[in-house]
Amino acid sequence: MSASRTPGFRRMSKTHKFSIAGVAAVGASALAFSLVPGNAVAGTETQAAPASEVAWSTTVDTAKATALQTSIAEQNAFTAAQTKAAAQAKAQAAANAKAAKAQAAAQAKAKAVAAAKAEAAAKKRALEQAASRAAARKPVYANNLDGWIREALDIMKKHNIPGTYHGIHKNVMRESSGNPRAINNWDINAVNGVPSKGLLQVIKPTFDAYHVPGTAKDQYDPVANIVAACNYAADRYGTIDNVNSAY
Repeated sequence: MSASRTPGFRRMSKTHKFSIAGVAAVGASALAFSLVPGNAVAGTETQAAPASEVAWSTTVDTAKATALQTSIAEQNAFTAAQTKAAAQAKAQAAANAKAAKAQAAAQAKAKAVAAAKAEAAAKKRALEQAASRAAARKPVYANNLDGWIREALDIMKKHNIPGTYHGIHKNVMRESSGNPRAINNWDINAVNGVPSKGLLQVIKPTFDAYHVPGTAKDQYDPVANIVAACNYAADRYGTIDNVNSAY
């Protein structure tokens, strides 16, 4: 009794081996099947798979390969996009950091410049105020005998030259009567060519030797004359207060 058959297929004997050799690659377009007989037994048969089934299998494999390729391509594109986006974000962050650093440096520089200007302005104001206070404190002397003696006394104090208002005044009145342009043209000094001049009647060599820096280099200048004469009297007599006659 012959074995029952299913349409399109035949039952194979146990003594036959069925092998299918297929080559499928990405983009493969064909699949081949072959039946390789094993130890053949007389009276058995072999039969190749129908062409329709081979064509169907090839179409499926090609679709799978195409889908796989598409999936890989999409994944690669996604990864590349992520890498590019990360690189752009990193570059933007670096640019932002650089800009922030530059802005901070500019602000610090501007702050330092403003501070330096403010300090310079404060120093200038302090100097101006000090000068103003000094000017306000500077005494104003009258242009007369009283004023000349007072100014001379202030200068003498700075140079540690002794003398009093009374000592100066009495000698001035005896020597010149308070005339700063007085000159002696008849004594021995005049004969020797160095007449006594000014409020305290000092000769040129004495005036030059005892002249005090800061005063005029003029025998007729009342303040310079008093200070030089008092400086000489201090050296010779201890103080102008000790002079009561020609000196």
